[in-house]
Amino acid sequence: MVDDLWLLLLLLVVTPINGFILSKSFNEIDSPRKGKFLFPFYYKQQPDTGIYGNPILENNSFDFIIVGSGPSGCVLANRLTEIPEWNVMLLEVGDEANALTDIPYMAEFFQFTDYSWGYTAEQQNTSCGGCIDGKVKLPHGRVLGGSSLIDYMLYARGNPADYDKWQRLGNPRWSYENVLPYFMKSEDAYLNISDSGYHQRGGRLSVSDVPYRSESAHAFVRAAQEAGYPEVDYNGKRQIGTSYIQSTTRQGKRVSAEKAFLRSIRNRPNLKILKNSRAVQILINPETKQAYGIRYIRNKQYHEALIKRELILSAGPFSSPQLLMLSGIGPKRHLENLGVPLVYDLPVGKKLYDHLLFPGLNFLLNESIVLNQEKETGKLDNYIDIREGKGAFTTLIGGLEAVAYLNTNQTRSDPKRPDIELLAFGGGISGDKNLVYRKMFGISEEVYDAVWKPLENRPILQILPVLLQPKSSGYLKLKSSNPYHWPKIYTNYLTDPENNDIKTLLKGIREAQRIARSPSLAKYGAKLVETPIPGCQNHVFDSDDYWLCSLRQLSTSLGDQTSTCKMGPRNDPEAIVDSKLRVYGIHNLRVADASVIPVPISGRAVTASYMIGEKAADMLKKAWNKKDSISRLIDIRSANVEE
Repeated sequence: MVDDLWLLLLLLVVTPINGFILSKSFNEIDSPRKGKFLFPFYYKQQPDTGIYGNPILENNSFDFIIVGSGPSGCVLANRLTEIPEWNVMLLEVGDEANALTDIPYMAEFFQFTDYSWGYTAEQQNTSCGGCIDGKVKLPHGRVLGGSSLIDYMLYARGNPADYDKWQRLGNPRWSYENVLPYFMKSEDAYLNISDSGYHQRGGRLSVSDVPYRSESAHAFVRAAQEAGYPEVDYNGKRQIGTSYIQSTTRQGKRVSAEKAFLRSIRNRPNLKILKNSRAVQILINPETKQAYGIRYIRNKQYHEALIKRELILSAGPFSSPQLLMLSGIGPKRHLENLGVPLVYDLPVGKKLYDHLLFPGLNFLLNESIVLNQEKETGKLDNYIDIREGKGAFTTLIGGLEAVAYLNTNQTRSDPKRPDIELLAFGGGISGDKNLVYRKMFGISEEVYDAVWKPLENRPILQILPVLLQPKSSGYLKLKSSNPYHWPKIYTNYLTDPENNDIKTLLKGIREAQRIARSPSLAKYGAKLVETPIPGCQNHVFDSDDYWLCSLRQLSTSLGDQTSTCKMGPRNDPEAIVDSKLRVYGIHNLRVADASVIPVPISGRAVTASYMIGEKAADMLKKAWNKKDSISRLIDIRSANVEE
């Protein structure tokens, strides 16, 4: 009944009659967090601390404490509590999500609520000149289920060569052959195109095709094939090619990490889930360098919980390194400057990779074959469609339907590994008339008014090039020793000395244009919109110099931050954890989330995080002499799973 009420509320939200109310709320997103009329769970940028009293010690200790309930944390909580004698605590700073998060079409809205941290990077002059306040937006989950509640549900593992490189860098048993069983272990796949031996049914995480497909998605896939890209299962044998999106949905509804791995096990007597609890310090014996518990804040009161075995950080690429540094594990000089007592000197946060996306390629069509949001989402029978898992509300962020993976540099040593991803976005940023897409991409009002406002009510197909293998890397550091202060994040986009990143994106733009000229899109009159991006008017439109300028003005994040707690061998000067995910120099402490990914992958960080959680769970069972006799293991060579 409660879910039905939320769905009825949704209809009020998206009907044209109430559209102006929603527009008013989201038009205030550029300024401090407002708009609570429509979304009362709107987030507070810097919560009030107001902490008092001495720490309260939990009545009992736990075999394992997991900090963070994102994809890895939820998987770990599920798998570790399969051992009945192990008691596990899962600590989450956020709260429960409501039923509206089930609706794929609504994904972008929840990036502007309490379900997201609302991070922004520091302003830098190499990129994002046309972004709001010149800063890139970095949404990251702050809710039970983590970023799997606010992401775009794109299921993409990456390329086999990505993981083979992990192993070559000194991380044994992280090759694709080793990690594939863990991707498959989670999976419950129902796909029209599926390579044998790469998918399975019966796992907890649903992976499926999106029920709704506009004609623009079909036209893009056909056009990419005409341009030489075969239709592939991009999570299968090969990735170079084109496909419809594979998504973490079931029957047209989002499947988050919480829904897949936690919801059905909440009554396990050996699992304790604490929501609204902010971890602020890892408890470490400074003499023995042994982690023995966690300090956290709940209801404005300090609490402490102790471990019998291990503490696992699964708080994500920003919060995991922040917690390590707040606990004295990090760069010596940085911690000393902030007055944080040093426990162990490690280069925490010194490496940060991200996938860069360019939203400036707009193709005007002569026929409305894209998602018409006003028409499709304002119908009275939407409520029935949502319940039955069909219709426009099942589309990802209102029109993200198809993809192509390219290798723009055929001379590389790994030609089967893509360096560019093209996402087909039917309707484009102008499709919701400046409601939320502009803010989702972080585009300033000035740039939107110049480029996209004239395109409102017109059929637009956007092709979004994504840089998959960036050479540029950023970093993060603490703003202060106050755990309520966000870390300072420096993305350093497009700063590699050889300019390979921006050159690769330029090649992606040219390839997107070539695909748009293919017959299947040409028959709809696909024509590049020639409105120059503000700041680049002095360049000849469509010249290389124009696009190089535009890339620095508009490129933004797709939300795949990694490597802030990089995995690597002991002799790697950037490594924070070893191949068993153990933090160097500290006993009983591991990190298991996207922050350990050593180099960029050609897929989504959230997808890889499920695999990391599965593999970490088996590592812990082996370390503590428990065989994985309860988990459902897939039928694959036993040599490939953790031994």
